[in-house]
Amino acid sequence: MIRSVVEVRDRVRIHYRRMGAGRGMVLLHGYPQTGHMWRKVMPALAERFSVLAPDLRGYGDSDRPATGYDKRTMAADVADVVRTLGLGPVVLVGHDRGARVAHRFALDHPALLSHLVLLDIAPTYDVFMTLDHAGARARWHWFFHQVPDLPEALTAGREEIYLRHMYKAWAYNPAAIEEEAVQEYLRCFRQPGAMRAGFEDYRAAATIDLEHDRADRDTKITAPTLVLWGEGRSPQAADMLGVWRARCASTVAGHAVRGSGHFIPEEQPQAVVDAVLEFAGEEA
Repeated sequence: MIRSVVEVRDRVRIHYRRMGAGRGMVLLHGYPQTGHMWRKVMPALAERFSVLAPDLRGYGDSDRPATGYDKRTMAADVADVVRTLGLGPVVLVGHDRGARVAHRFALDHPALLSHLVLLDIAPTYDVFMTLDHAGARARWHWFFHQVPDLPEALTAGREEIYLRHMYKAWAYNPAAIEEEAVQEYLRCFRQPGAMRAGFEDYRAAATIDLEHDRADRDTKITAPTLVLWGEGRSPQAADMLGVWRARCASTVAGHAVRGSGHFIPEEQPQAVVDAVLEFAGEEA
């Protein structure tokens, strides 16, 4: 595995892992994780693709600037990396926050995209606009993270307590996130500014991202799209395929993944590999 950095706009450095050769594939992690979350699926995918797993801005070993956590800027970071490394058009696989970046990438950079895979999310705008009491209970952290400065103060020096709760609560099988992985995530989130960067990601989602999404309600994803979600966790929409079909001009396929909660690539890695290769691997 190659590990390196690419400098993107505003001199922000994006750290990435790279394996394999062939058509380009980019894997975007979610919260509270880093590109390390793809460790179980990357080797198998790298047998068919040139696979890149970056740390999004603010996460892992990428830079943590004060601003730029709207999904348009984060997607532009990914587009810069794809262009610099000559990988496009890519199969883009996003999980959680990374899937929200991937959705914006599909709208803003369609020429760089061949296939889109979204793991365990519904569109940000739709989730906010349809939120009820059950959804608010399930996504309480969305609202806590929006409070200016308070989450940073309360989690300072207590990162492990906060993050371990999420790894356990959101997984169907918490043991799938082994202790080595937990320690790697903790190493990254204990770095100065790392927790704030993650909170800023959520703050952008509830403000400027909604403005961008509202303005683009008539813009559809043109790439074929695959949607997977964990069967062991309440989905973000009652009809996960239906909500994405409304946002897409091309085909949308997908299914719930058995034996998995939120962290599908770690809980059921073979299911992810099989689904992605069946969906996007026929040209490889």
